[in-house]
Amino acid sequence: MSTPTTDRSQLSTGSARTSDPRAHRGRPPGVLRVGLSRGWLEIRTFCREWESVVFTFSLPALILAMFASIFDGMFDMGMPSVDYYLPGLIAMGLMSVSFQTLGTTIASEREHGGLRRLRGTPMPPSAYFVGKTVLVLFLALGQVGLLLGMGWLLFDASLPTTATAWATIAWVFVLGTVGCSLLGIAVSSLARTTQAASTVVVVPFLVLQFTSGIFVPVIALPDWVLTGASLFPLLWMAQGLRAAFFPEQMAAMEPSGAWDLHLVAVALGAWCVVGLVLTLLTFRWKTRKDG
Repeated sequence: MSTPTTDRSQLSTGSARTSDPRAHRGRPPGVLRVGLSRGWLEIRTFCREWESVVFTFSLPALILAMFASIFDGMFDMGMPSVDYYLPGLIAMGLMSVSFQTLGTTIASEREHGGLRRLRGTPMPPSAYFVGKTVLVLFLALGQVGLLLGMGWLLFDASLPTTATAWATIAWVFVLGTVGCSLLGIAVSSLARTTQAASTVVVVPFLVLQFTSGIFVPVIALPDWVLTGASLFPLLWMAQGLRAAFFPEQMAAMEPSGAWDLHLVAVALGAWCVVGLVLTLLTFRWKTRKDG
């Protein structure tokens, strides 16, 4: 007689455990999962604004098309103009989708209260930055793919043919994009409004394009200009990409007469560290008027 009683007791206990709502409550999603979901939302939101999509991707491509068509054979560059300008414009495009995009969009989100509302949700703060990382990676890969494809298909650009060159492109891509992204996040806190953010971000970026060897050969720039440009990542990104795209003899056109890839790695790595420190010290979820 004791056995049925025991079975009923165990069954009753098991039923109670099953019916307990806490038994069906799973763990909250982790930071990576939330961040990836946030990243997908960032991509969809960005793509809905077709003006931003067109401007972000078309400017470097249009410049490449104009330079390849207008300057080809006009100057003694030692190579077709499309080959000469391609690595520099890739570096410019990477800084555009990282530094410029994050600097302006985060400032806009802060001004319109988007960051403050996100901070009030259960979403881990780090998931927000994972989402921005996904967005920048999407834009950066699209930018590089567009420039390489257009240069090769329309203007017969010479692309790297060795694994070492592509490996150089890969680590310059990663370090440069990370460093510029962190710099853009930090700079976004300097602007009080979205309109001010455009000035704070666009003007320095435009100056760096002319002082970092994107449009003007670095060997033609004054020493004091190169010294100032070397304090920012764009010059080093362009130099690293030239090392991957250009033939070895073109290193003589560099100020030191060599590609100095070890210095490129150190400079870009240092900017990743400096950018992270600046972001941690300056990032704000609210505007100054919100307290």
